[in-house]
Amino acid sequence: MEKTLKEFVPSEKGTVRGITAEGRIRRRLFDMGVTPGAEIVMKKVAPLGDPIEVTLRGYELSLRKSEAECILMEVEK
Repeated sequence: MEKTLKEFVPSEKGTVRGITAEGRIRRRLFDMGVTPGAEIVMKKVAPLGDPIEVTLRGYELSLRKSEAECILMEVEK
């Protein structure tokens, strides 16, 4: 099942399928290691919903909801 990283709930795990962002945001995500095939685990969501914290390639990463919305994920069951 595919959905965006923004739709994940804490402890949900998936694999990056693609990035829909363009320009600077796309480059920034790639520079942080968010590339197709990378495994991401949602750790937690801030009390007001933004930002979110994920584990990616062995490190913790905080992303804005607007950035997470651009990351297409394949959910692992």
